[in-house]
Amino acid sequence: MVSGAGGDDHERMPLLTLRYGIPFALVASGFVLLFAVEGEIRWDGWAMLVGSGLSVLLLNWLFRLGVQGDKERDKEEAAREYLGVHGHWPDED
Repeated sequence: MVSGAGGDDHERMPLLTLRYGIPFALVASGFVLLFAVEGEIRWDGWAMLVGSGLSVLLLNWLFRLGVQGDKERDKEEAAREYLGVHGHWPDED
């Protein structure tokens, strides 16, 4: 396997598709439904699909926000361990 930016992008494609592709497809389908269907049902379908797409996008964002907090806690814990061993905070050199 070739390492580098190209390999990383190829490996992240399913994640990016899940993160942005599915919400985009749902919102786009809502607008297609809005203009392709006649009657009152089109507004219900539009609201359902656009709401679903936006909620998937929001849930993905909230998950990434939670993971970022975990990384910050791990970094803080490593800094505390460094403090215990060396007697000063790692940023103070």
